[in-house]
Amino acid sequence: MKRIILTGGGTAGHVTPNIALLPRLKELQYDIHYIGSYNGIEKELIEQFGIPYHGISTGKLRRYFSVQNFTDPFRVLKGMNDAKKLVKILKPDVIFSKGGFVSVPVVLAAKRRHVPAIIHESDMTPGLANRLSLPSAAKICCNFPETLSHLPEGKAVLTGSPIRQELLSGDKYAARDFLHFTSEKPVIMVVGGSLGSIAVNNAVREILPELLKTFQVIHLCGKGKIDDSLSSLEGYAQFEYIKEELKHLFALTDIVISRAGANAICELLALHKPNLLIPLSANASRGDQILNARSFERQGFSVVLEEEELNSTVLLDTIHHLYENRESYINTMKNSSQQNSIDTIIDLIESVAN
Repeated sequence: MKRIILTGGGTAGHVTPNIALLPRLKELQYDIHYIGSYNGIEKELIEQFGIPYHGISTGKLRRYFSVQNFTDPFRVLKGMNDAKKLVKILKPDVIFSKGGFVSVPVVLAAKRRHVPAIIHESDMTPGLANRLSLPSAAKICCNFPETLSHLPEGKAVLTGSPIRQELLSGDKYAARDFLHFTSEKPVIMVVGGSLGSIAVNNAVREILPELLKTFQVIHLCGKGKIDDSLSSLEGYAQFEYIKEELKHLFALTDIVISRAGANAICELLALHKPNLLIPLSANASRGDQILNARSFERQGFSVVLEEEELNSTVLLDTIHHLYENRESYINTMKNSSQQNSIDTIIDLIESVAN
């Protein structure tokens, strides 16, 4: 039996692609272990699958002043020692890393113990954690054709992002019953990211009276972002977060308005959902969502509006344009080469493990 260590954490986006690989790894009878931080989101997400979880100390390398900058280097050093001990004890055949700072000590320890490591970069340009890991990786998976030029030649593979297969098995009739929606109007799903985007929420709610004349709207608005004054609107359903029913809601949805996080837009690609992307602005991030969105726009998968362009008229016109041309976007997504991400990544894992 081959043994694999999965690692990645800090946000759900650094964990869910690992989760998407679990069914195939179990089919192939891998002995699966996970290394994450002591109490990060990855611990809660992974333990429900009954996989042995190993916590290590972790710290963040910040580009800005913080009191934690004085203590985190010691946590990072401890994490390095923790990772070295675990890799030595577990003796894995291969390591798969989805990124985040907890993954860096694990990948570096893998190189020290001569264990091949595959890392996955979701965004257009590698984040700091993955940049630190690149020299120690045997292979590097990425989501965007443009990313290949930022990665070491001979190591980089365009794979796309592994998607949870249950998302592909939704039932639109179950969703319609759940939402009390009619079959007479098409459906828009609005996804503002895991924390909910105030900018996206406000822009959509501002045009709701006009929007509901033509569409029904599912609004995943984030924790604490429900607007009770809109709860009685016919054809409008708002939720802080949806878990079990998400696959059904996707099955019912005709077009999607979304932030441009890498995992989220790769799910839209896999589901062939025409989409309007409103990326997080460069003022609030390193600009990776803008780069992600523009890549999908160039490939013909998405329409993009940046936050600074948002106003009622532009948003409403763009939504109607997207819906009217939805078949063109669907066909382009269906012809994408990034449709078999799990198989491609599993093949890489098998090749380096052997």
